[in-house]
Amino acid sequence: MRVTAGKFRGKPLKENKFEHIRPTADMVKQAIFNKLQFSLQEAVVLDLCCGTGALGIEALSRGAKEVVFVDKDSRSIGLTKENLKFLKAECKVFKGDAIEMLQRFNGKKFDIILFDPPYKSELYIPVTNKIAELDLLAEEGVLVVEHAREDNFSWSDKLDIIDEKVYGIKKVSYLSLKNKE
Repeated sequence: MRVTAGKFRGKPLKENKFEHIRPTADMVKQAIFNKLQFSLQEAVVLDLCCGTGALGIEALSRGAKEVVFVDKDSRSIGLTKENLKFLKAECKVFKGDAIEMLQRFNGKKFDIILFDPPYKSELYIPVTNKIAELDLLAEEGVLVVEHAREDNFSWSDKLDIIDEKVYGIKKVSYLSLKNKE
């Protein structure tokens, strides 16, 4: 597992040694960030259910101004902190439940929210609904959700699907807030 582009390009990240963490494959990570490349400069990013921190670190490497990492598992938080320390990157890392942490961020705007919970978890709809309810996405913000290929969620009526891409067993959904007009 390596950073695929930007100032940390080629740097190895601490290997995942825990079964509960399913890191995004480098090919998929590269596809996601190639799609987001024009939104990354000076972006404020939230890596929710961060696992090893690989997605948020990729955003940081490619020009994000600020990345906030959140996970409820202390092992994930430990891996994320180790990876950030290795890269000498300063970021906020929070241990906590996704919904509770979103409530804590009420009033903050994120340009990009990366959401990659464990597959088959019950978090997908409650978390995306809470993001929409709290209006946490900036005006041109993008919510990137990784989930199982066969999942077909009914996202909040406050969210539009911008795009969806399938990569083997996973699907990546790109969502934005609907225009308020």
